[in-house]
Amino acid sequence: MTQADLVFTRGPVHTGDAARTRATGLAVTGERITAVGHDEVRGLIGPKTEVVDLAGKLLLPGFQDAHVHAVYGGVELAACDLTGTVGATECLERIRAYAEANPGPAWITGSGWSLESFDGGRPTRQLLDSVVPDRPVFLTNRDHHGAWVNTRALELAGLTRDTPDPADGRIEREGDGTPSGTLQEGATALVARLVPAATTAERVDGLLRAQRLLHSLGITGWQDALLGEFNGQPDPSDAYLAAARSGALTARVTGALWWDRDRGAEQIPELVARRAELTHGRFRAGSVKIMQDGIAENFTAAMTSPYLDGCGCATANSGLSFVDPAALRGYVTELDALGFQVHFHALGDRAVREALDAVEAARTANGWRGTRHHLAHLQVVHPDDIPRFARLGAIANIQPLWAAHEPQMDELTIPFLGAERAAWQYPFGALQRAGATLAAGSDWPVSSPDPLAGLHVAVNRITPEATDGRIFLPEQRLDPASALAAYTAGAAHVNGHDDAGTLAVGHLADLVVLDRDILTGPAGEIADARVLRTYVGGELVHAAG
Repeated sequence: MTQADLVFTRGPVHTGDAARTRATGLAVTGERITAVGHDEVRGLIGPKTEVVDLAGKLLLPGFQDAHVHAVYGGVELAACDLTGTVGATECLERIRAYAEANPGPAWITGSGWSLESFDGGRPTRQLLDSVVPDRPVFLTNRDHHGAWVNTRALELAGLTRDTPDPADGRIEREGDGTPSGTLQEGATALVARLVPAATTAERVDGLLRAQRLLHSLGITGWQDALLGEFNGQPDPSDAYLAAARSGALTARVTGALWWDRDRGAEQIPELVARRAELTHGRFRAGSVKIMQDGIAENFTAAMTSPYLDGCGCATANSGLSFVDPAALRGYVTELDALGFQVHFHALGDRAVREALDAVEAARTANGWRGTRHHLAHLQVVHPDDIPRFARLGAIANIQPLWAAHEPQMDELTIPFLGAERAAWQYPFGALQRAGATLAAGSDWPVSSPDPLAGLHVAVNRITPEATDGRIFLPEQRLDPASALAAYTAGAAHVNGHDDAGTLAVGHLADLVVLDRDILTGPAGEIADARVLRTYVGGELVHAAG
């Protein structure tokens, strides 16, 4: 019998295989799993075999992230990071400190401020002027659908009271029409185009910084949800290709090529060419990202009925469909025929319906293909559309961390949706019960990339740090095994890694070791677990210190 290179003993081993969910031992030879079982696996141990005694710690398939922006996240870690700030004062102090510590750059850039830190989610230019009056400042918010700029940035961009809103965005304004300092959606590009772009080397550094972080969280593969220029941000594709060619890319990455919403089907041949160009080693780009709408907090998510105002009355605004729904059906049908997966940003219930209509049109025209189209975010889903996911084979790409009570939800979302529609949010349980395939992702740097935090919220519908005990729509909770499957087998399926996501003989040895068994321990303690080891193809890529 061939001796293994790596053997794990004294489990538990969670296989993710419905026929045999548990084992106690696993062997790896080369980059693949060669045995899953119990004491008999020890027979593969030879003099050169590395033996890992789990001693009761949990071995799992490696986590995968079905929707992340790794290069953006890694680059932002080196900029003015406002992640976790609470309130305007803390934001401003961090910006002031960063500007003082970094006197050289012509622009102050960064990200991570939260909408709930400012009245109505709209910070002003004057606030930024108070800490950085002499240099332009451009700071994207936590969800990256808006930006906060100071007066100097507005002046350099030539934005005045006479500047019209772009078709895909909005300039927030003062009473006389002067830009107030907050830019929504496509309006961010009016200033972002002036921000000095990161170099290829800086983007590669950002990718490798992100990869170290993601591996430390047990993530072995992901889908980068935006490869292309967007709102003035540079295309991160070059970083992936450079890292793949040099061998520095240890993760398995699927890239979603950006669909330029200002163009139509004429861009499809370019996408075909980019798919061929951007396939090397562990990196491939066989998906196309179509952003169909915006977000609920700034009223750009596309809804089937109007948003409410502060008094609970219907407004004239139902959000934005960035791509004409009729044209969308044609685009998706053509992409599907060419073997592309379509990765939709669909947050409001109208956008979800429009995306499902497009998938249905493709199925009708082309039959069922292995394209694995998926809809990401799914904040508001009309109950009539829940059964369509399974019927059409459309995968529900969920971001569990958002499905909880927190200020952005309670103050900036629920009051403007109304009670009935607010109850349609993040319907993970309903989708599962209707037979939909679930895949999970983080949307980092919008929110934490930690799968254990996401698992905690998917199971409990409450954030790990919450103290008030309020459960957000408890009927939509997932059981721990189902939530875990979304982060492993489900995400691997979306990412096209059919030989990952479960632990079976012949599958890739993409593995994670946790310090405890999250499937048998208290559900309220899932987020307390820690990653001890991460392997990709049998190679150790992270070990906790």
